[in-house]
Amino acid sequence: MDILLLLTHPEAGPIARGLALACQRAGIDWGLFVTNDGVKALADPDTARALAAATPAIVCQDSWNAHMQGGDCPLTLGSQTNNSALVAEAVRIVSL
Repeated sequence: MDILLLLTHPEAGPIARGLALACQRAGIDWGLFVTNDGVKALADPDTARALAAATPAIVCQDSWNAHMQGGDCPLTLGSQTNNSALVAEAVRIVSL
C-alpha cells in the first residue's frame, strides 16, 4: 500500500475525505485506519462514503463502541492489531 491514512481526530474528517478523493483520482493504492474519537468523522455520510473506498478501511472497534455508542459502523471493525499490520505494510503514513 502506498499511503495509509490514520484518522484520529473528528475535525480531520474533511481533510481525510479530500485526501481519499485525491488518492482515488490518482489511482493510488491506499488504506485507512480510524481510531480514538476520529470515529466521529464517520457520522458524516460523505466522509464515510469517500473513506469506504480504501483497501482496507478499518475502524477500531473499541473506539467505535466508546464514541459511537455501538451504532452500525459504515466500515469494517477491527483492532489495534490491524493498525500495526497496516503500518508495517504502508510505504507512507499520513496521520490526521
